Amino acid sequence: MNETTIATIERCAQSSKDGTAHFGAIVQALSEAGVEAYFADYRSNATTYYLPGGETHAVALQSPATPIAQGFDAAGVQAAIRGAQRGEVMYPEFLELSRAAGCVGYMVWIAGRHVSYFGRKGEVHVERFPDGK
Repeated sequence: MNETTIATIERCAQSSKDGTAHFGAIVQALSEAGVEAYFADYRSNATTYYLPGGETHAVALQSPATPIAQGFDAAGVQAAIRGAQRGEVMYPEFLELSRAAGCVGYMVWIAGRHVSYFGRKGEVHVERFPDGK
């Protein structure tokens, strides 16, 4: 993985942590850098980015105060997603809301244009990227 790709990943991760960039902008920058997917794992507190050639790069997630709820509430996850899509919820708050809804992590499929959100018991909520993003 080249230095430019790593710098883009690190910059996008920091912008997310700071709450200064929206999901669409992050995905676009990562896509342009060649990232095809990434997995945010709340339990290991890290996000791993994947390139088509098999290269990976991991970045630490911030540690939210909210513990991961035992039960998976897909409607709660979806409410956090809708808030982010409206620009009302930035990533730090999204982490709190999704954890409170029992989400243990999510996989962003940039190439496939959707995100899979996971619960403790293997539950999955799939959200397609909005049109035009």
